[in-house]
Amino acid sequence: MSEFLDAAVIRHEVRAWLSEHWNEDRLLGEWRAMLADSGWGCPAWPQQWFGRGLPLAAASVVSEVFEEFGAVGPATGTAMTLAAPTLLERGSDELKARLLRPMLTGEHKWCQLFSEPGNGSDLAGLTTRAERDGDEWIVNGQKVWNTGAFGSHYGLLLARTDWDQPKHRGITYFALPMQQPGVEVRPLAQANYHSSFNEVFLTDARVEHVNMVGGQGDGWAVALATLMHERGLATDRRPRTYREPYGRCVAEAVQEAAAYFKTYVWYPQRAGRPDLVAPQLQATGTRGDALLRQDAMKLDSVRSMQRWTAARAEATRASGRPPGPEGSLSKLTTSNIARACNALHTRIAGAHGMLSGADSPLGGIIAEVLISTPAQSIAGGTDEIQHNILGERVLGLPKEPEPDKGAPFREVRANYGPSVPVAPATRF
Repeated sequence: MSEFLDAAVIRHEVRAWLSEHWNEDRLLGEWRAMLADSGWGCPAWPQQWFGRGLPLAAASVVSEVFEEFGAVGPATGTAMTLAAPTLLERGSDELKARLLRPMLTGEHKWCQLFSEPGNGSDLAGLTTRAERDGDEWIVNGQKVWNTGAFGSHYGLLLARTDWDQPKHRGITYFALPMQQPGVEVRPLAQANYHSSFNEVFLTDARVEHVNMVGGQGDGWAVALATLMHERGLATDRRPRTYREPYGRCVAEAVQEAAAYFKTYVWYPQRAGRPDLVAPQLQATGTRGDALLRQDAMKLDSVRSMQRWTAARAEATRASGRPPGPEGSLSKLTTSNIARACNALHTRIAGAHGMLSGADSPLGGIIAEVLISTPAQSIAGGTDEIQHNILGERVLGLPKEPEPDKGAPFREVRANYGPSVPVAPATRF
């Protein structure tokens, strides 16, 4: 891997390659296959795994040139943001060779199968089980809050494979084929009238042993790698825009992105819509309220601090170092911003903020903000979890009491029932 980044040289090479190969009328799949073969789709990936082995900062340089040409990049979604980084860090060579390329080309969609109805923040207390059957594992259990589970080809699955180990050590991580008998996906209706999440029921679903990511019992360590990447994702997820008119390749990419980002259409409201605070102060004639102005200024200050934290995280990634505490800091700050926005929008709109429909503030956007922001402090790790991570791992504070530490998981009191040993044959 190259240790130093010469942006000018990279720009020259990318421009030369795009000048020779980019054709906006190609089929999207054909173009993405060329990206995989060239390494320019993911330049920071290792050369043997469809990349160029360049420093991480090269990705932004390459992206700038692609936008300059109006060229389509690799696929987006959970496959590229979570699954690919996890496999590159912890997957076997066989898994990388078999699964990375279809992620890059967009052929395979992925989802995340971590949380369970009885174990959300206490992720290590999961009870979905996987039992060995020759060269396969049989999986039974239930997962919840699964974005994009409909239509996914694979799921990032955490399952318990050893009930006699402490809860963090009996978990194994799998790449589970989703399109098989025994995998049932059901949508969840949300209070804000969206249905972005699903619950997944696993009944004798099967996954090959070679689809294990990391070693047996190493699932918790692999999951932490995935979660660190998840906490670094932008809250306000929006598709890339292209200059019109555009050809077939771009049209297919735009259609693909629209289908993916439809899931996240309410995420800006979940984050509180701080961009609407000043316009709403103006529109409602309350910008002269000294207390509202003061709180709006506090909000702007916190947003500035978050941008600086994001810049530090980006610098960390560009240097090739693994994600650090910036992810938890950013996640926690995003929750604080959402709550502050909720309070400000409530005071600005008053009782009208509860209305939806054409005659409500901003056509119901404010109402959607007020009902969606509580999710920000839960999704991707609750605020309490982020406080624990920062306190224990960053500040070195004493850990919370763990009365069950070291005990076999079958003897640990779980959220699904009384403190009784769990029989190996029990289904959940």
